[in-house]
Amino acid sequence: MRAITQLRYGGTEVLSLAEVETPVTGDDEVLIRLGAVGVNAGDILLMHGEPRMVRLAFGLRRPRQPTIGRDVAGVVAAVGAQVTRFRVGDAVYAESNQGGYAEFAAVQERFVALRPTTVDAVHASAVPVSGTTALQGLRLAGVAPGQHVLVNGASGGVGGFAVQLAKAMGAEVTGVCRAAKADHVRAIGADHVIDHTSEDFTAGGGRYAVIFDLVADHPLGRLRRSLTRHGTLLVAAGKGGKVFGPVGRIIRASTMSLFVSQRLRPLAARRNGGDLAELTRRIDAGEVVPVVDKVFPLERAAEAITRLESGQVRGKVVITV
Repeated sequence: MRAITQLRYGGTEVLSLAEVETPVTGDDEVLIRLGAVGVNAGDILLMHGEPRMVRLAFGLRRPRQPTIGRDVAGVVAAVGAQVTRFRVGDAVYAESNQGGYAEFAAVQERFVALRPTTVDAVHASAVPVSGTTALQGLRLAGVAPGQHVLVNGASGGVGGFAVQLAKAMGAEVTGVCRAAKADHVRAIGADHVIDHTSEDFTAGGGRYAVIFDLVADHPLGRLRRSLTRHGTLLVAAGKGGKVFGPVGRIIRASTMSLFVSQRLRPLAARRNGGDLAELTRRIDAGEVVPVVDKVFPLERAAEAITRLESGQVRGKVVITV
């Protein structure tokens, strides 16, 4: 099969299209013939191997898994002996353990779900990582009807799903983004939009029950002052050095949360087929619409990554196979 591979860490120059072996389907796995794969910020981190601590899990000197990509959508090509919920020909999507920039991916059954009937493979591939991250974050925060939720980074992949899901949960939603993306954020459901280039939401006196921080462009103390007394800050991003990355911010948030009335919660989303099934239901019900920014063929995967790195994206960048 064709796949995008990398034999060392670096920029997009390390990516190449190659012929590799089709994955062997394990007893508890579903082999998916891919139609599309979503591009995530995590793909870029693994391509670069930074922060360096990620290399402890993915290979110190070179990637153990030479093909990146987690958001996959396609059709079941084969199933393992222990698989009971899927059969050949089913239209599915999943969050794979890397290996997505390819023609086939083998994924454990528990991480696979039937994809929404109302969208194609391209739009379905925009969902798994970003959709489950947003869903798990809002669930962790306990979002309830009538609460005021602010999403910092509302125009991106996770942010777009967070805006739509929070609205579906009955919240009043404020989205923070660039002015050029304000119309997009309003179109996906935000009640209020703040242009972060001209207005600092932490200085405006607003008090939010939940702040979903996907940008990490404000100190934790300032974010806290924008929360209600018992509000929740979801720390889903962080900046730092090339070795430890966001670890320092995560530790500070966890420690600070012990001594204040507010909850500061680092968010580490996990693969979950049940959450994907919930997203399928919400998409088919019209509560959530996957937003695709731009589509590239597999052989132009490097351009897809460059597009995501540009910061101009509205929604998700997708690679077709």
